[in-house]
Amino acid sequence: MTLSDHRRSLGLLALCQGLFLTNNVVFIAINGLVGLQLAPRGWMATLPVMGYVVGGALSTGLVARAQRRWGRQASFQIGLAVAAGSALLCALAVWTHAFWLLCTATVIAGYYSANGQLYRFAAAEIVPASQRDTAVSLVMAGGLLGAVAGPNLANHTRDLLGVPFAGAYLALVGVALVSMACMAALRFPPVAARAAGADGTAGRSVAQLLREPAFAVAMLAAALGYGVMNLLMAATPLAMQVCGHTFGDAAFVLEWHVIGMFAPGFFTGSLIRRFGVLRVMGAGVALNAGCVAIALRGVDVQHFTAALFLLGVGWNFLFTGSTALALRAYRPEEKDRAQAAINFGVFATMALTSFASGALVTTQGWTLLNYGSLVPIALTGAGLAWLALRQRLRPAA
Repeated sequence: MTLSDHRRSLGLLALCQGLFLTNNVVFIAINGLVGLQLAPRGWMATLPVMGYVVGGALSTGLVARAQRRWGRQASFQIGLAVAAGSALLCALAVWTHAFWLLCTATVIAGYYSANGQLYRFAAAEIVPASQRDTAVSLVMAGGLLGAVAGPNLANHTRDLLGVPFAGAYLALVGVALVSMACMAALRFPPVAARAAGADGTAGRSVAQLLREPAFAVAMLAAALGYGVMNLLMAATPLAMQVCGHTFGDAAFVLEWHVIGMFAPGFFTGSLIRRFGVLRVMGAGVALNAGCVAIALRGVDVQHFTAALFLLGVGWNFLFTGSTALALRAYRPEEKDRAQAAINFGVFATMALTSFASGALVTTQGWTLLNYGSLVPIALTGAGLAWLALRQRLRPAA
């Protein structure tokens, strides 16, 4: 591929990332509220949010096999087709007031999420090795589209059809179709032929990869960084409603949160090259702690906005950094297995935090939820400190 081909492919992949985040932000903004309307019990409100990430966790193995068999483009298109179908099911569930159909639809939608989580890894494969960190960072920056489009799409389509939020789900069908058109125009490098007799089991197993310190810490940081972000973000619309804020206020807060998540993508890769991946990830941990400190100071809109913005930037540093760290820790023939393992860890943690966020914020409150998030933040910081110390003591390793 030529330089212009690389740029074109990165641009299209960044657009697909933005449309993927548009879907995710709409889901985050409305799934908990729709769940609260339809659920038999209040503590079940975030089960549709949890269903999305549980579906993603259950789909990681299926997606990895599809990627090996049909390649990036075909597998991504299958994911987008599932996105369109599951959004239709969600609309039907809202229309018929069927809570468990909504949960089922979000579980199915998780297949799309498992595919979309691989866009950042695909970015690293369409550029020379020296540009991988920048490519990952720039494609992540495409999520800015979701930061702007997602909350506004949810806000302007919530009452479009007379049934609250049915129009928002139908709008996501259109988002998936646009993404399919972009993906059809994208060109990935050809898949390298496997060695004779290879059956897809070449390279180290997941257990062996986890004994590689850099890979283990990358997986820990990705999972816990995403977990903390999801714990607080999924609870925010419910917490703001309890505090008397409007849905428009919640959409505004989520917009700035997602801007924080993806705007740093324009420079995170440069920061990693200049300061090192562990320092950038350490800054992400510090920003997450800052988010909690602000959230504990008050429940005005400005407190929610500032806290969620810092949470987004901290997530970007941790997640982009963990991706860059992982890319250094596995070999090309291990990519499907390694990426599936990382994404499974992310989705499993998100499933737990999606359920916990609804249960805690509706029973214990926003304050306790924030105090609880300090535990995974501290664990992530400890993992990074351990790896940094190990690398300092054993530089050759």
